[in-house]
Amino acid sequence: MLPLTRHRARLRAWRRQRPFWGGLLLVLAGTELLLVPLAPVGVLVGLGLGGIAALGIGAALIVAGLFLWWLPQARAYVSVHALLLSVLSFVVTNLGGFFVGALLGIAGGALAFGWTPLRDAEAEEAEEEGPYRRSPDAPGPPRVLAAALPVALVAALAGGAPPARAATAVAAGAGASGGQGPPAAARTPPTVTTSLFAPRGFALAGVTEVATVDGPRRVLVLKMAAASLRDYRLRTRDGGREYGLAARSLELRGDVTLYLTRFSGCIEGLLCVTFSPDGLPAPPVVPPFVFMTQVSAEQALVTSDEIVTDGLRLEAS
Repeated sequence: MLPLTRHRARLRAWRRQRPFWGGLLLVLAGTELLLVPLAPVGVLVGLGLGGIAALGIGAALIVAGLFLWWLPQARAYVSVHALLLSVLSFVVTNLGGFFVGALLGIAGGALAFGWTPLRDAEAEEAEEEGPYRRSPDAPGPPRVLAAALPVALVAALAGGAPPARAATAVAAGAGASGGQGPPAAARTPPTVTTSLFAPRGFALAGVTEVATVDGPRRVLVLKMAAASLRDYRLRTRDGGREYGLAARSLELRGDVTLYLTRFSGCIEGLLCVTFSPDGLPAPPVVPPFVFMTQVSAEQALVTSDEIVTDGLRLEAS
């Protein structure tokens, strides 16, 4: 039996769940660009700004490679930036580290951009290779969350709450989740549209799974301190009698988490994109000044400590 079989099996499973080789090539490219300015002066095409640029681009490529290892869901953005930096190194550094660093960066960025994650069955099979199998991650610590947005708003209306403020439902959210994360999502996610979506503070994005009656479903996760929505519309899509919610404005406050199967809109009202768990993932960190217009989303769940609305009304077809 080969030595360290258990550790090699774990490393193999970890490697297959991320663009490992693309990240490795980017780290090597950045290292090569960092070492070029240390060569003898007579060997260099030019030092000065070229040497400074080599240090900056080299460090950026190393960071990009590490991002691909630890945040594989951000591979689309990281790989494109790495490709641009690698091409730029031909001009601003010593011929891209005498072509070696630039070519390694281009190859690593291309590999990372073309990499696709393993499906659940394939990932499980990869983990089972070898005599040992890595146990799945235990669920994270429970959090006290509000109920799903449609449930909270409809309950507030039925209970006669003032339309200016929808009552929070922290206890209901905790009960629905059973102390194990978010409550179960609907079989068919409702559609939400809004003319403006503006998170407050930094927003963190990722990909996870939520429970439904048809089994787990992959969703995008957006976590933020608060969010403002204008011209809010929600419409169920379960068939038969459909219900909807509408409001002139809606604010989510306090530990806001959005679980979305699809999310599209125009960033800063200019660049229109569509994010999904299996397509283009959302950036891992969204700055507080970024907003989106003409937003349309399939909303599996929304949890929040407080929901404040203006002009809320319930619609039924």
